[in-house]
Amino acid sequence: MVTFLLAAFILISFAGFAKKLFSETGFFRKWQRGILSAQRVLLEDALKYLYDREYNNHFCTLNSLAGALSVKADETAILLARLETLGLVQSRGENFILTLEGRKEALRMLRIHRLWERYLADETGLPQTEWHKRAEKLEHGMTWQETEALAAATGNPSYDPHGDPIPTATGKIPPKKGLPLNELVADDVARILHLEDEPSAVFAQLVAEGLHPGLQVRLLEKSAAKIVFIAHGEEITLAPVVAVNVTVEKKFKTQQLSEPYETLTALSPGEEGEVIGISRNCRGQQRRRMLDLGVIPGTVVKVEMRSAGGDPTAYNIRGASIALRKQQADFIRIKRIREAA
Repeated sequence: MVTFLLAAFILISFAGFAKKLFSETGFFRKWQRGILSAQRVLLEDALKYLYDREYNNHFCTLNSLAGALSVKADETAILLARLETLGLVQSRGENFILTLEGRKEALRMLRIHRLWERYLADETGLPQTEWHKRAEKLEHGMTWQETEALAAATGNPSYDPHGDPIPTATGKIPPKKGLPLNELVADDVARILHLEDEPSAVFAQLVAEGLHPGLQVRLLEKSAAKIVFIAHGEEITLAPVVAVNVTVEKKFKTQQLSEPYETLTALSPGEEGEVIGISRNCRGQQRRRMLDLGVIPGTVVKVEMRSAGGDPTAYNIRGASIALRKQQADFIRIKRIREAA
């Protein structure tokens, strides 16, 4: 009798456990939804990659897609087979191309991704190197209504902060234009159109050099070892493998490049500088705060004192003492005010 009761108790307990395990909120369902979500993310990332290859006039192969998604070749083969079954991709020998429906879906995902990058750039204090990674996490699973609400919140922009065009709600996108920086010749003047945000280490180097879409450059020297050019009044040297990630539009009329400038961090305590502008790399909330503080062209800023560790520094801006970190002060371009002899 005791054995029977024990067996019945175990059976009832297991039934209760199984019910919880396989319920809509149970572990199995959560695990199953997690697997399906991961598969959807891979499918959508694959479509974006296929479109990027198409937009840049390159072919997509199984191995190139596997490398881009960081998955094994056999998993990529299954993924491509799934996309073909869904009517989104078709094979052409060893290459794969998007169908009409696949291109529509890829442009939808691209629109969401670039809208998120625009939002993160303009409305948050995230560093530039984080925009792409954060947008990659936010872009999946959004409805059409949510996408259009995001577009409206960002002012229906045409370009993301890297200079990439944002597809319209109807899937229209302008053709690719421009050429890599390292295709210019000596004395060519050009305007930066786009900075490639992958790989992230290369993008971080471009950001560190203060490069951004809209900046004018003039090529000084080109060789197999280096690309040397003038930008924002300074001489910059990049390796050719890095320079190829900068897309520019050549200017055929001679234009005056911006004069050399200093940033606020160049001043020592007691020295003054007149603001000539704020770097375009200062965006969103940070830029609005600078403007609210009165950091506009013509404002005279005086260094009052530096903290014991050297950062932050106290500045006198329009009669108020304001503490700024070095990273913030580096955004403020100034013309040094020298005392009369």
